[in-house]
Amino acid sequence: MTDFIYKICPEPLWQQAEQAGVFTGSGIDLTDGFIHFSTADQTAQTAHLHFSGQGDLVLVKVATASLDLKWEASRGGDSFPHLYSDLPMTAVVAVTPMPLDSDGNHILPDEITPLKI
Repeated sequence: MTDFIYKICPEPLWQQAEQAGVFTGSGIDLTDGFIHFSTADQTAQTAHLHFSGQGDLVLVKVATASLDLKWEASRGGDSFPHLYSDLPMTAVVAVTPMPLDSDGNHILPDEITPLKI
């Protein structure tokens, strides 16, 4: 469905994953049994709804070509990419810090569709 998907992750957890050579998921991922991702059009809303005001986050850009993703209905009936296995570092394209602006909103790369409130 798309060439790239995105994962918002606490930076210390991501650093552990890089050292391990694989990302097994964050707390919600481990609870749900799959790694949650968003598309470029969904990432800003995901950040707003689930990570509002949180600092020390990174945005992980992942290539989808080698992943066995399941696209499943979630928020608002939209299909979200889910990975029912560990994320290999070989699929990671970029890791970008997500600083907060003066209003406490995350600053996201230009490739991410801005949030429309």
